[in-house]
Amino acid sequence: MTTLAAGVAQALADSGIRHAFGVVGGGNILATAALTAHGVHYTAARHEGGAMAMADAYYRVSGEVAVCTTTHGPGLANIATPLAEAVKNRSAVVLLCGDAPVAGRRPHDIDQSAFAASLGVAVVRLTDPATARAQAAAAVRRAADEQCPVALFLPGDLLAAPLPEPEPAALAAHLPAASLRPAAEPDAVHAVIDALAGARRPLLLAGLGAWRAQAGKILTELGDRLGALYATTVMANGLFDDTPWSLGVCGGFASPPSAGLIEQADVVVVFGARLDTFTLHGGRLPGPHATVVQVDTADAPTSDRVDLWVRGDAAMVAAQLLDCVDRAKVPVSGWREEAAAEIAAGGWPAQPYEDAGTADRIDPRTLTSALARLLPDDRTVITDGGHFIGWPAMYWSVPDPAGLVFTGASFQTIGLGFAGAVGAAVGRPDRTAVLAVGDGGALMGLPELDTLIRTARSALVVVYDDASYGFEEHMYLPQGADPRTTGFADTDFAGVARALGAEAATVRVPADLDAVRAWLGAGGRGTLVLDCKIVTEVIAPYLADLLGVPR
Repeated sequence: MTTLAAGVAQALADSGIRHAFGVVGGGNILATAALTAHGVHYTAARHEGGAMAMADAYYRVSGEVAVCTTTHGPGLANIATPLAEAVKNRSAVVLLCGDAPVAGRRPHDIDQSAFAASLGVAVVRLTDPATARAQAAAAVRRAADEQCPVALFLPGDLLAAPLPEPEPAALAAHLPAASLRPAAEPDAVHAVIDALAGARRPLLLAGLGAWRAQAGKILTELGDRLGALYATTVMANGLFDDTPWSLGVCGGFASPPSAGLIEQADVVVVFGARLDTFTLHGGRLPGPHATVVQVDTADAPTSDRVDLWVRGDAAMVAAQLLDCVDRAKVPVSGWREEAAAEIAAGGWPAQPYEDAGTADRIDPRTLTSALARLLPDDRTVITDGGHFIGWPAMYWSVPDPAGLVFTGASFQTIGLGFAGAVGAAVGRPDRTAVLAVGDGGALMGLPELDTLIRTARSALVVVYDDASYGFEEHMYLPQGADPRTTGFADTDFAGVARALGAEAATVRVPADLDAVRAWLGAGGRGTLVLDCKIVTEVIAPYLADLLGVPR
């Protein structure tokens, strides 16, 4: 006899699920056992929120749908923050979760469907054993096609219910048609061509949607035909690294030469990016005179900065534009020749600064630039949220957009870094996971450091330790915030890491990075944690700009 729990697990495995992350309890432990019995690899997290962040990061680095599994009630409630992050990041994750019995809620149950729906999660409550397999398969298909989390809720009184043999008609009824990659309406394409025909300084700006649409090659061809420069959002960092005409990341992380060129652009065509305040750097980029065209699959423009809106898939619309530019005899811009010297001026590593390090605290710029020369080329960079994010964004390159997992960016949260590093390490074991995390986020998500140590083939953790919530200190202390609410006593992260089984070192001066050289020289196996005691007075350029503080 096949039970509902076992049948759903088999349907997930048959649909291509290869990995699950979770914490087991009464509502999901049998389903989890069935997953592993069907060959799905399972990573046991220390907290349900960590499990969801792991599944999210796994999808970001691998492009494969992952499962997060929790028990009912508090197990689900514990994943609210990373689940909201996954929704806003459009990550394909299936949440397999216990639920209240069909017969009625118990005293400890909540309305889980309403809870999940409030976060924007599609919900499937499996109340009919006859269609449970088909609904589970459809959930995987929907998550992949629509790039969204889908919740599968398993009522407690049906977990052991027998399943009938599946009927093809029932299966087909629950499988949505494969999503199409929408092309743009002809009138919209013509409007963009008209704008490009008059452009002297065209810029193509690509976001995560362009990467997921596999639009990099066609966008490069379009840019070459136009004589355009290229830039990306932070989430698509690395997409144009193979061309010499890339300006890197647009927004507060842009180097001064790149920001100056982005500001000069007169037509900016944006593919697969939301144009949030970070990409626009608080409205500073691109310049106010620029015509901004947004190409996206959303239903409407996502920013009031948009002048022309084109609904469509990034790769499809780029191909349409490339087909039209020759017919319309759009001229090739001479901007590349004009900008060559500024591009050659280089990014952040070429920008001078006065080292603010002391005998016992290291300048974060010196730390990060020194690490950039040591890190393996095959790496996945994972960042938590916080003031410190400016430094790795400035100095650390990534091999491609899948080589960057910026946890918490979509929902403006911290504390998901260690869990994100686990998902990245499992999803791309061929790459060294390099985690940048602040001391506040590290302590918030500390349980998953244990999981990282247990699971990662090769992981380097860089704790930017200023014993404070640095962003809040720089942003709000000048406005009258109480410093006792933002500062903390020093934490010995190296000691904690050693206690959990990692290698560790405390970094106060550049010479302390010899620990990294030794670790890499020995093969870079396991987890090395660097507790980097950084100076507190250096403000990251992106924040200095927003505060109006001279860099």
